[in-house]
Amino acid sequence: MTVPGDGGRRPSLCYVDDTVEGVLLVAASRSVRPVDIGGEPTATVEEIARRVIDLTGSEACLRFTGAPDGHAEPRPQTGFAHEIFGWTPKVSLADGLKRTVADLIDRPARSGPRNVPSAEGGVHRACSW
Repeated sequence: MTVPGDGGRRPSLCYVDDTVEGVLLVAASRSVRPVDIGGEPTATVEEIARRVIDLTGSEACLRFTGAPDGHAEPRPQTGFAHEIFGWTPKVSLADGLKRTVADLIDRPARSGPRNVPSAEGGVHRACSW
């Protein structure tokens, strides 16, 4: 699994259910101010990659690119969303990763594999996600 840079960056992640809830609250309001919806940075990219490997039972090794990814990560300022709407993300990183992996593992069974062109020529089987 390729990890950008040294894996030390801490992205802001927010599970889709929490994001949708926050966006709907803002959309239904009369707020004219911008409102950030997002999660607090909790884990490094390396930690997230290791959790995904563990959750999937993969034997993949991490490969770090070593090169910085070249930009400062924007951080959502969610205080206004909490103050006005009482909104905060409810799904933890661990639970969100478990749900996402479970959904992606289940997805091929729902939609089935498909043939896609291969860089070497011909076709190979690929999941629809």
